[in-house]
Amino acid sequence: MVRQIRVPGAVLAASLLLLSLAGCADPAAPGTDKGAGADPKASASRAAPPAADGKPAGGDVLPGMVTAAVARTQLAGLKVAPAGTMAGYSRDKFTHWAQQGNKCDTREVVLERDGTEVKRDAECRAVSGSWKSLYDAVAVTDAAKMDIDHMVPLAEGWRSGAAGWDAAKRKAFANDLANPQLLAVTAASNRSKGDQSPDLWQPPDKSTWCQYGRAWTTVKSVYGLTVTEPEKKMLTTMLDTCAS
Repeated sequence: MVRQIRVPGAVLAASLLLLSLAGCADPAAPGTDKGAGADPKASASRAAPPAADGKPAGGDVLPGMVTAAVARTQLAGLKVAPAGTMAGYSRDKFTHWAQQGNKCDTREVVLERDGTEVKRDAECRAVSGSWKSLYDAVAVTDAAKMDIDHMVPLAEGWRSGAAGWDAAKRKAFANDLANPQLLAVTAASNRSKGDQSPDLWQPPDKSTWCQYGRAWTTVKSVYGLTVTEPEKKMLTTMLDTCAS
């Protein structure tokens, strides 16, 4: 004969509750042994590449710069060809400035990247800060006096291969924050340069020729654009000003 043991209702309820809680525990939840150190945000942070619009390092004022030796190799690999025509060209075929998030377009991102202590308003417009123009070494404290220059101008890109691109590639070229294609310079120096290649225009501050030559060569190499013989000769001269 089996004796029946009566368990008070309160004790039975408490036991069932404890069993339920034990069964619902997540073995991989934060704070458990299996979950220790498995922070997805931390992992994402470690794996994420540097921001494309981050400050360049090594004394250069442009992102995506290469050494003089690499630039010489790039230059040697560029196809030499006569400049193409301007037939069909329009700046509107190179969509800019593209939106980059948080109400900021490409212009405002470059102004913030290239400036010092830049303050923005609620619409992401630079309202204060200071800039030093690479081309002429002029210091500026008014963002309205700064232009965002395309290292390889849109029209020059058109003449050297962009005429055959689709709209998406032209937009990428016109808003490239990863390569040394965009920089904040004085409006005067930008307009003096216009759409001229290095054989026709060089930065008046000759100490910047090394950076200019490396940047121009890299952009042309990245996008598979051609160079003319005089252009290549002047780029070689610019690269020869580099310390190494």
